Amino acid sequence: MDAYCATLKPTAHLANSRKGVFCNEESSGFWGDKIRGSLNNYIQFGKKLNLENNGRKIKPGFASSVLIRETDNETTTVKTPRIERKRANLKNVAAIILGGGSGAQLFPLTSRAATPAVPIGGCYRLIDVPMSNCINSGINKIFVLTQFNSASLNRHICRTYTGNGVSFGDGYVEVLAATQTAGETGKRWFQGTADAVRQFTWVFEDAKAKDIDNIVILSGDHLYRMDYMDFIQNHIDRNADITLSCAPVGDSRASSFGLVKIDSRGRITQFSEKPTGNDKKAMQVDTSIIGLSPDEALKSPYIASMGVYAFKTDVLLNLLRWRYPTSNDFGSEIIPSAVKDHNVQAYIFRDYWEDIGRIKSFFDANLALADEFPKFEFYDPKTPFFTSPRFLPPTKIDSSKIKNAIISHGCFLRECIVDHSIVGERSRLDSGVELKDTLMMGADYYQTESEIASLLAQGKVPIGIGRNTKIRNCIIDKNAKIGKDVIIKNKDGVAEADRPEEGFYIRSGIIIVPEKATINDGTVI
Repeated sequence: MDAYCATLKPTAHLANSRKGVFCNEESSGFWGDKIRGSLNNYIQFGKKLNLENNGRKIKPGFASSVLIRETDNETTTVKTPRIERKRANLKNVAAIILGGGSGAQLFPLTSRAATPAVPIGGCYRLIDVPMSNCINSGINKIFVLTQFNSASLNRHICRTYTGNGVSFGDGYVEVLAATQTAGETGKRWFQGTADAVRQFTWVFEDAKAKDIDNIVILSGDHLYRMDYMDFIQNHIDRNADITLSCAPVGDSRASSFGLVKIDSRGRITQFSEKPTGNDKKAMQVDTSIIGLSPDEALKSPYIASMGVYAFKTDVLLNLLRWRYPTSNDFGSEIIPSAVKDHNVQAYIFRDYWEDIGRIKSFFDANLALADEFPKFEFYDPKTPFFTSPRFLPPTKIDSSKIKNAIISHGCFLRECIVDHSIVGERSRLDSGVELKDTLMMGADYYQTESEIASLLAQGKVPIGIGRNTKIRNCIIDKNAKIGKDVIIKNKDGVAEADRPEEGFYIRSGIIIVPEKATINDGTVI
């Protein structure tokens, strides 16, 4: 009698399994089943084997047995079926970046620019975050939907990502601006995130988009670094109709996001958009189920949607056109309804992510970039962030003290102090200036030395910051003009104020000097 050893994975399937076909009814089979082999005689899979006596250990997740043949010499091979994993194909994925609404939460920074066009980190724009993530992920079919104050956004996209900017090979970047079309509904502008995509569903019936199987929908006001193809692969592996990228959040921030509940397999069972009070409390979950430690789970008892969605293309088109043709928003209408009758999965994102669509979070996230050990950095050689090339000279610094700061290209700093601040491109800081906890966005153009001297001689204020000015806890927008001997530090502790005639606003205690505003010499705020 010859003996053979076989090792089978738990996913292996052997054909013709039935009782009582081996030897006799009393024989013990493989977990109680008899399996007909491909030989002329039967093969018995024994389970009562004392493998420990042979010094062998069984690997977890595998079953080991001995094959016994009782007749002439004969050999057989039992093949386990190979189950191929369906791989995400870059050519079958497109991205839609939402250009944002009126930008009321970031006003006055959005008084003349769309939310994604607002500067961040000294030399970038918010749109550069999802655009760079797409490029680094290999996604080269990108649509940007724009509507409010879109001129500067369109100009930035054109300069950076089309023409002589970043190359997309056989891909493309298309700006889809809100427009009016024939019919009653065609006379309306975008009514929400879902309506914006609905108005351009015809794009995905175009010849060059016919092979798109999955669509990623992205926001233009978040700061994070993500490989979207990992996200799409997870979406495919779970055969999801919709996948939401989610992250744990604490109680203080929970009402700012859509909150979800998930089951043990990651399927979303409930979705609530920006709940408050008892509705918010009802969305609390034990976030240790997504890998948080007990202490972390106590600090972050909610799971928030990041506003990053993956849809099967046919599912997206069906939801927008036929199932919910009058629903205008993904977060408050489409997603909560789809959870009930579609396979909606959660993809847990475990890296840095910040929604910076509000003044306070925008300000804090920017200053955090200047920390000695920041949680997020634009500097990464493997996944760089792209922006428009300005071809500016290096910054010139004379007799100045710089501590925990980011100084962008083409600046002039003369005998000044910059502490935990960001200084944008083409900024001019004169002697005696002190910046602390300040975000200065810079300027779009230079003024020559003769122009500056002429303005000062006339008692006017040039672009930049004049002599002996002290600024703290402030956002200074593009091309702002701040005179000499000015003090900006919110001395009265005002939380909210609108004083455009004086050249500033206050939001959450943060003073904002809007674009092209002028603060005259000697002003105290």
